[in-house]
Amino acid sequence: MIQQGLVLLVAGMGIAILFLFVLSVVTTLMSRLVPYINVLPDPEPKKPAPKAAAGNEDEAVAAAIAIAASRQ
Repeated sequence: MIQQGLVLLVAGMGIAILFLFVLSVVTTLMSRLVPYINVLPDPEPKKPAPKAAAGNEDEAVAAAIAIAASRQ
């Protein structure tokens, strides 16, 4: 009975280790293969948004103050 349990233990652990080894090899091979078969273009970097002029910010602050003052 114990001998059968040990056989199942060794077989199960062997299968698990074999699966992890195969998974590791396949993952490594795919990471080396994918750059060669990639047909999608590289995405263009996003351009930064233009900064607002200082005058526009002053006008926005003045408008916010006027709205807040009118609500009191």
